Amino acid sequence: MMVINTVLSVMAYDYPPEKLAVYLSDDGGSELTFYALTQAAMFSKHWLPYCRNYKIEPRSPAAYFKSASRPSNTKHDRDYIFVKKLFEEMKDRIENVTNSGRVPDELRLEHEGFSEWDSFTSPRDHAAIVKILLDHNDDNEGQSLPNLVYMAREKRPSHFHNFKAGAMNALIRVSSKISNGSIILNVDCDMYSNSSDTVRDALCFFMDEEKGHEIAFVQYPQCFENVTKNEVYGGSMRVLREVDFHGMDGNGGPMYVGTGCFHRRDILLGKNFDGESRIDWTLENDHNDTTENMIEEIKNLASCTFEIDTEWGKEMGLKYGCPVEDVITGLSIHCRGWKSVFYNPKREAFIGVSATTLDQILVQHKRWSEGDLMVLLSKYSPLWYGLGRVNPGLIMGYLMYCLWAPSSVPTLYYSIIPSLCLLKGVPLFPTVTSEWFLPFAYVIFAICAFDYLEFLWCGGTTRGWWNDRRIWLYKRTSSYLYAFLDTILGSDLSFVISSKVMDNDVKARHEKEIMEFGVASPLTTTVATIAMLNLVCLLRLVMKSMLMDTTTRRVYYETMAVHVVLCAALVALNMPLYWALFVRKDNGKIPDSVTIKSVILALFISIIFYLL
Repeated sequence: MMVINTVLSVMAYDYPPEKLAVYLSDDGGSELTFYALTQAAMFSKHWLPYCRNYKIEPRSPAAYFKSASRPSNTKHDRDYIFVKKLFEEMKDRIENVTNSGRVPDELRLEHEGFSEWDSFTSPRDHAAIVKILLDHNDDNEGQSLPNLVYMAREKRPSHFHNFKAGAMNALIRVSSKISNGSIILNVDCDMYSNSSDTVRDALCFFMDEEKGHEIAFVQYPQCFENVTKNEVYGGSMRVLREVDFHGMDGNGGPMYVGTGCFHRRDILLGKNFDGESRIDWTLENDHNDTTENMIEEIKNLASCTFEIDTEWGKEMGLKYGCPVEDVITGLSIHCRGWKSVFYNPKREAFIGVSATTLDQILVQHKRWSEGDLMVLLSKYSPLWYGLGRVNPGLIMGYLMYCLWAPSSVPTLYYSIIPSLCLLKGVPLFPTVTSEWFLPFAYVIFAICAFDYLEFLWCGGTTRGWWNDRRIWLYKRTSSYLYAFLDTILGSDLSFVISSKVMDNDVKARHEKEIMEFGVASPLTTTVATIAMLNLVCLLRLVMKSMLMDTTTRRVYYETMAVHVVLCAALVALNMPLYWALFVRKDNGKIPDSVTIKSVILALFISIIFYLL
């Protein structure tokens, strides 16, 4: 249903439907998804006229019916009740089929497309499937509907499929034969359209008489509907959206982030900037031949062998060989002389679902930071590939993300070593009475104050900033660290898809802003061990200071002031984790196996360091 609501929201844009074509790339090749899309095609004949007649927002049915109140106008109210009833019936049909795990035989007779699954082997071993569900059919008021196409590219175990980049490139080729739109909007399945004007807004940049010929893509920010008030997982990307990307926009344009982005088709196909690179709108095919012979030809474009000995994945389409195919593709486009635009409208253009557990966040950022470091070390590194090709400010903007993984090393040092030094009273920083203490105090205070005020200026809360600092610490000491080690040691990269589905218990805890641990993994164990190590060191400090006389205690705290502040701040940040380690009994607590490992490792490290 999440996928279907996204599809319906982009079908309902306030734009001539005969100029729109919507493609669903189903990389799982699921007949359940195909069934859901057939139901959405039927429902769209009622949904799009309703959106058009009453100018509603948003145009995702689930989001609209969740937020809208009953209309006071009698006719509108009748239509509202009728369309909502149709939506609920569609939802029930889709969920009943999904829960059963297969499409019943009697329902398979409703559409000839289900025959494609007669020879289906598995999601990783099947032929290409391309089905046009709507070919500018009329809605129930006689007006045209957008094209609606289902596609599952061919997959075979003997051919590497290149993840999302491979799926996007197959989709670019297939769409060129069916609609060949000059502009391509790429949206993830969980990012529904929240504004019907988004297409028109994006086209304003491409069609600008003075600067439009320089624009390769228009990137909208990622916004999320399930982020809590105080952002317990720091998932809003608030500062990135309100500050960082605007800075990149002023230096040549933001990076491509993989969703909510309008691309020029010709530039994705490898076109270089020549100063007069305007869009040729006459190349669009509004009504291509979509006979069975044409469909077979189109399927060839989605085959796993089509790209052999071609430039796809190299000079054409999205780049291969990197977990962040979007970033490296956007960088290569910038290096070819193009610019991009970051547009952050007052009404969010796209709204999605953020991760709702700590493990999801850590896994997601491990993949991102690993991919960004690979970009830094590749031939497309902004340090050397971008030098002389793009604005130096844009190079710095890219490096801010490419250096996520290496930043784990100094963070890990400051999270462990100063606390361990408390055990033996070994000072690493100047004493409070020394004039050299002032630079350290200034840096610590200035960074924290600036970061806090910036977060509040972006619309955050004080508690939200504190939560953001906690997640920042966890990511740098686990996700970024493992990404750094995997890349440096040459470990095999695994592309992990972040689950956006949560059960009722997880949802309830998320709404109450209770952190969800609940998974035993190396990432969680690392975070818990470092937290326990800081707690052991602070408790040892308290015990040690209780045995000191007043003068000795004062001298000790003057000497070890920075260590005490760092250790105490780390312990304060980790309070929810300690609660999950020792107090909580729900399923979201830290697993007992992780608790035992972290306590043993923390005690072992502190004892070894103390005895050295």
